[in-house]
Amino acid sequence: MGDVAKDLAAGTVGGAAQLVVGHPFDTIKVKLQSQPVPLPGQVAKYSGAIDAVKKTIKAEGAGGLYKGMGAPLATVAAFNAVLFTVRGQMESLVRSEPGVPLTINQQFFCGAGAGLAVSFLACPTELVKCRLQAQSALADSSLTGGAPKYGGPMDVAKQVLRSEGGARGLFKGLVPTLAREVPGNAAMFGVYEIFKRFLAGGQDTSKLGRGSLMMAGGLAGAAFWASVYPTDVVKSALQVDDYKNPKYKGSIDAFKKILKVEGVGGLYKGFGPAMGRSIPANAACFLAYEVTRSSLG
Repeated sequence: MGDVAKDLAAGTVGGAAQLVVGHPFDTIKVKLQSQPVPLPGQVAKYSGAIDAVKKTIKAEGAGGLYKGMGAPLATVAAFNAVLFTVRGQMESLVRSEPGVPLTINQQFFCGAGAGLAVSFLACPTELVKCRLQAQSALADSSLTGGAPKYGGPMDVAKQVLRSEGGARGLFKGLVPTLAREVPGNAAMFGVYEIFKRFLAGGQDTSKLGRGSLMMAGGLAGAAFWASVYPTDVVKSALQVDDYKNPKYKGSIDAFKKILKVEGVGGLYKGFGPAMGRSIPANAACFLAYEVTRSSLG
């Protein structure tokens, strides 16, 4: 079995584990990011992460926490195939000799390259996911008229293709997606290797147990979000923005307006759920990837 096929299989298993563990946290993150800023004298629909969880379950049932999962679930194989396969191929290109461990700087570089490649798949997938996750948070605003606009992932894609400029509409938010995925994955894979070597006491990390792999994976996921979170807020804001009456002209405009209206805190809306998700979800992802990759030889 070739290395590409192994990375594909292991990445798929890792991605599925990450999605199942982390999607409810992601739903709450997007709801907090996309809820309209309350007018003077009004209160926000969600006062925080716990309030968003309670209201989501009350209004939509537990299944509401998994809303929008169809889009990433349908593409998890392709997403992780690109991420782990590109990373694996870049490792082969920069490695000085077969079997020689990469330096930490090389790990950062390979992560950045994988992030660049995966951005073009992540952008349309996340647009669909964010529209579905955010529509209940926007239900009381003029954007939706109080009724759900989308019936599911395919309905989002059809409506965007039909009324938002065709295929180009699915790539709304590509710039902040690139600004998130390139440095974020560089940080994630670099930190993952740093902590594996720290826990192993050297460059040979092949003997690490599952607990150590989960710890390194969780910390790597936290490093991803800690390094790029404001770009994710900008991405979500652009992707749920109304096409006919846009609030933002682009990424820079969105950043400036969020900062002006909501302050620095506005760029960290949903940060708690994001970090709460990143640790268990990435622990599950990296463990599943490493165990599957190892079992394939």
